[in-house]
Amino acid sequence: MTEIQPIIRLENIDVTFEQKKQSVKAVKNVSLDILPGDIYGIVGYSGAGKSTLVRTINLLQKPTHGNVVINGTYLAKTTDNKENYIASKELRQQRKKIGMIFQHFNLMNERTVAENVLFPISHLKLSKSQRKDKVNELLELVGLANRANAYPSQLSGGQKQRVAIARALASEPEILISDEATSALDPKTTNSILQLLKKLNIELGLTIVLITHEMQAVKEIANKIAVMEDGEIIERGSLLEIFTAPQKQLTRDFIDTATNLEDGLRKVKSQTAIKNLQAPDIFVQLSYAGASTDQPLITSLFKDFNVTANVLFGNVEILQETPVGTLLAILSGKDTDLTAAINSIKKQNVKVEILKGELA
Repeated sequence: MTEIQPIIRLENIDVTFEQKKQSVKAVKNVSLDILPGDIYGIVGYSGAGKSTLVRTINLLQKPTHGNVVINGTYLAKTTDNKENYIASKELRQQRKKIGMIFQHFNLMNERTVAENVLFPISHLKLSKSQRKDKVNELLELVGLANRANAYPSQLSGGQKQRVAIARALASEPEILISDEATSALDPKTTNSILQLLKKLNIELGLTIVLITHEMQAVKEIANKIAVMEDGEIIERGSLLEIFTAPQKQLTRDFIDTATNLEDGLRKVKSQTAIKNLQAPDIFVQLSYAGASTDQPLITSLFKDFNVTANVLFGNVEILQETPVGTLLAILSGKDTDLTAAINSIKKQNVKVEILKGELA
């Protein structure tokens, strides 16, 4: 079986800025492979280096050290400890294969929607009718067929971002980079833009690199995730791997926010039942994925072990066609029954974390 080659390969990327006679390393020895058709989410707080890293893909930011390989072509390559870059003419050709959308849309306010979309291909030898057809096709694709003659000032934030997406698609790229493109939008509009990106990924075969500080956005459409902190990738994996078995505290913090567990836990802990918890009762977090969610877990606790469960918070989602869930509950029963119940739960591939109280 032939191994699928990455459409984007970043190898040992360093980016160093010289500021006021001191060096600042924004990206530190990062390597990353992105396969054709991936929606790859790169998550991190401001200053983590995620935008700097991703801008090396099309050399908007030249790496200080390392290799940038797009579809087998080296855009940057370190040889004998010296960084070499692709020639300007070839770089322009490569950049046509890489579209970008940004948080603030970057539209030209004095031009109509149609003129904004046309701009990237205005130099091509196309007839007037071909240009019109191309623009109409792109606006139809992003759901703005009736807004061709409007100006950016007449559009909502979501509509402006759709224009920016249509413009980015005009040169028929193979890769689309979304740099915090939903950060300025309300939640409903954000979701509509994310679903549009997912649609483009499926219908056009676009490889999408999604840069964000919101794990919620990644959760909605990405199939792979890398988490960045202080210029480094601290964790990476499939969406399911990251959400079900995060290894780093920063990743867990992002996930807790995205799944509303953080807010749920805060509210639950303020309840009287938790504040006045008495032994041998225990307050637990149950985390499960896949087939585990098909088991009548709570029912079996009472039936098999005479343990009652007071469920205070529950969340179930479908990630990569796999159900993933969390329960916060108070388990009550005799010490021996609680121990037996917990052991049984663990055998069902359910992760158990005792948040308050303890087993005898």
